[in-house]
Amino acid sequence: MNPSMEQRYLERLNRFVTALRNEKPDCVPIRPFAAEFVARYAGYTCQEVTHDFNKAFDATRKTLSDFDWDAAPGSMVYVWTGLTQALGLRYYGIPGIDVPPDTGFQYLEPPANQSFMREDEYDQLIEDPTAFLYNVWLPRASRAIEPVGGTVTANHNYALVKGAMAMMNYFNAFPVQGARMREECGTASAISGIFKAPFDIIGDKLRGYEGLTMDMLVQPEKVLAACEALMPHLYQMALSGADPDGHVPIGFWMHRGCVPFITPEQFRSHYWPTLKPIIEELWAHGHQTMFYAEGNWDYHLDTFAELPERSILFHVDRSNLERAHKSLGHKFCLSGGVPNTVLSYGSPDEVRDACKKVIDIAARDGGFIMDASAILQNDAKPENLRIFTECTREYGQYGGSPRAEMPPRVNDGQIADGPPRAFPPDPRAGACIPWEHYKNELPSLTGDEAIVKRVWQEVDGLGYIFIWHCLLSF
Repeated sequence: MNPSMEQRYLERLNRFVTALRNEKPDCVPIRPFAAEFVARYAGYTCQEVTHDFNKAFDATRKTLSDFDWDAAPGSMVYVWTGLTQALGLRYYGIPGIDVPPDTGFQYLEPPANQSFMREDEYDQLIEDPTAFLYNVWLPRASRAIEPVGGTVTANHNYALVKGAMAMMNYFNAFPVQGARMREECGTASAISGIFKAPFDIIGDKLRGYEGLTMDMLVQPEKVLAACEALMPHLYQMALSGADPDGHVPIGFWMHRGCVPFITPEQFRSHYWPTLKPIIEELWAHGHQTMFYAEGNWDYHLDTFAELPERSILFHVDRSNLERAHKSLGHKFCLSGGVPNTVLSYGSPDEVRDACKKVIDIAARDGGFIMDASAILQNDAKPENLRIFTECTREYGQYGGSPRAEMPPRVNDGQIADGPPRAFPPDPRAGACIPWEHYKNELPSLTGDEAIVKRVWQEVDGLGYIFIWHCLLSF
């Protein structure tokens, strides 16, 4: 390993983690979530980086080699359309197939009468969420997967095997990408793992926004019960991908759980009671969560302040940065705030003014990470990103010296062990078929039960991770 590159990596990681702890590093860390921007910068089309994840990885490393950024995801073009095609997923517009090759992938929400979960199926979801995803949701969300009782075709079998193998191939490539970012670019990984709120999952992938809105009027008690049934599984998935060193946060993309998409009463009755306990439990187990608050969450800022100190990183998109800093800055690190429109269409002076304004409002006392307000797509200008980077480095100095050492965990206090305490655990969380159920099907156990149990749980858990990542990540 190049000693100077390793020193740069440690300095950047320390700077990033110090800010995440809501403390003051040597300077303001820079962490853009650059998606299709890296394609433009590296000379690729959106189709190339969306359909070939190795090109997305290459483009990310080229960008990081040329820009002085402290942290970044391995690839922000996260939805690999090679996998979505293998599974035949219906809800993506793929660059070069469904949309022009230089347009980012599009999410296609089905009409309310064709939602992937019907209004009378809440009880099935509540009874066994994993079985529901395999038996009901995936056959509807896929063009190739047949429903239970349907005619199983070769395409059905191919799609399941190709989809599972493709997912394993893709996820196994991320640790290698992270190591190359460290060795070749000196850049830290920005997030580890994925999480979504139970309420958002129902609106995003199951009932759709229109269906969920009607359900909140007609059968709100079923929606709440479904959110509660999803909690142990979404917690399990967040924990399974979390940074084992406890340095970087779990990514949480927030969608339509805010006013005006739902009412304040619905937020208080459904969204927050099934979100807050998960975040508290993740923090108790040593993991911070990044609230990537897409849209305007001003109405809920004081509510987020109820969470334990340092347990979240709050990313500002359309929320008022000054208000967010006043409500949350005393407890949590903030990030974002530079308008994407300025980075795409602004003059050099407008970019500098925007960066300085953000630093003046939110970064003077530390606990801030510089970023665009939303994910950078291929309309962002490279020259404006250079000005954004240079201005932050010049104007965002705190006067200290960089530290080339491995930082402590973001949560360096007492770490809890065992199952979650903030909500009832579910023995099915992490398993398709729990061991006790499978054990009863075996004719006998003549050898070491512990060996059989361990291997069964490991392999069965892969099937669990597959379907839940289909729901969460793709």
